Amino acid sequence: MTETRPVRRALLAVYDKTGVVEFARALSELGAVLVSSGGTAQILHESGVEVMPVEEVTGFPEMLGGRVKTLHPRIHGGILADRRKREHVDQLAEHGIEPFDLVVVNLYPFRETVAGGAGLDDVIEKIDIGGPALVRAAAKNFESVGVVVGPALYEIVLDELRLEGGLTRATRLALAAEAFAHTAAYDAAVAGWFAQQTGADEGLPSFVGLALEKMEDLRYGENPHQRGALYRETGGPGPLGGARVLQGKQMSFNNWLDVDAAHSLVATLPTPACVIVKHNNPCGVAAGSSFADAYRRAFACDTVSSFGGIVAFNGEADASAAEAMAEVFTEVVVAPGFDRGARTAFASRHNLRLVEAPLPGGGGLDVRVLPGGALVQDGDAVIEDRTADMKVVSSREPTEEEWRDLWFAWTVAARVRSNAIVFAKDLATVGIGAGQMSRVDSSFLAVRKAGGRAKGAVMASDAFFPFPDALEVAAEAGVAAVIHPGGSVRDEEVLAAAEARGMAVVVTGHRHFRH
Repeated sequence: MTETRPVRRALLAVYDKTGVVEFARALSELGAVLVSSGGTAQILHESGVEVMPVEEVTGFPEMLGGRVKTLHPRIHGGILADRRKREHVDQLAEHGIEPFDLVVVNLYPFRETVAGGAGLDDVIEKIDIGGPALVRAAAKNFESVGVVVGPALYEIVLDELRLEGGLTRATRLALAAEAFAHTAAYDAAVAGWFAQQTGADEGLPSFVGLALEKMEDLRYGENPHQRGALYRETGGPGPLGGARVLQGKQMSFNNWLDVDAAHSLVATLPTPACVIVKHNNPCGVAAGSSFADAYRRAFACDTVSSFGGIVAFNGEADASAAEAMAEVFTEVVVAPGFDRGARTAFASRHNLRLVEAPLPGGGGLDVRVLPGGALVQDGDAVIEDRTADMKVVSSREPTEEEWRDLWFAWTVAARVRSNAIVFAKDLATVGIGAGQMSRVDSSFLAVRKAGGRAKGAVMASDAFFPFPDALEVAAEAGVAAVIHPGGSVRDEEVLAAAEARGMAVVVTGHRHFRH
């Protein structure tokens, strides 16, 4: 069917008043009779737009402090009547109900109210009842009614009304799809909040709602034969706290994954720091006296793998940082900001993507989708304290310099794919072994990457040593101190190997696997 339906009568009830006066005035000029409720009716009336209050249609005033406005057969009958059916049309006539052709509704700001730290009663009052009922009714009856759930759609609707004299079925269907996605996301937010209230003392919530809306299609997914797109949480600022791509080619699927890996790690480090990521693993991490210094020190960890990598800074990138990177091919640079000098320096590299993103906070849930379900866990934060959690088990105490590097290596290891081995010296990684099937292979890899820089470095392992071999490989390369969770049945054997080589050993009691 390609039937176009004119808009002769419209219902407007919006919380977000952005553009509603101009939209309503345009509808009126196109011949539509306007019905409205509460604050929407008031603002339209004050703006000189002719509007009929809902209570004149229903014969009832708003009730219960505004909780009941549009919940009435004269409203919902006019929305839900399928005008393809003779019996529906006859029943409208029998009861003197006029049909609606367009419903314009957006909902109370529930997510924003929760995010603002409002109290229980205020949050409850921002659970919209009448709004979702109107939206769902109009979307269900899209064959007869159009539904608009946000100001961004106003011009699209007006353009079609002017061009076609009404809303086409294709447009009404698309509007209905958006409307149901809108109410589904809203319900998921409300259900998730209630689950948190009832399960606050019982572990993870009983319900986790994941409502996403597409931001853009990507060229492809991880590989060219896979479709890919970027989504954001409905009502949220977008990926990485509202990241903005300031220049360069379109971001790819893999770019976004690697930016997240670099961005989340650099946020945990002292400023100024730099992280270089390749294939979702850090290949160089360093703090420094400046961002340029931090970059050079991170790059020195693995000059081969850093080619084509993702670079993250934990503060405003400056011109000197951009100049330090000038000779190295880089896919993406991500930072909370870029000063004018950095923007100018990077501008000549037309394919380089610059991403501006605020540093992430801690907490939240880690959700990993599986076919037919998902795994949900708390986000993994490195919260171990030197005094409360870290215990020296060797006869030799780490030096203060070693303590500093042990903490640094431990923090980095938590963001390296398991099995993770990280060598660090002077707040810079010198060798990283990632994603190997055995811990000793990761140790061999870290030694090969570090070369002579392993001498005097420290070593972090994201989980315990099942055998002494990985530690022995590091010791032979000159590593002087080790930090690991402990908990292996061979801990004493591992410690004996370290003692025999004069190594300081610290255990934390916590592991940081990253699969």
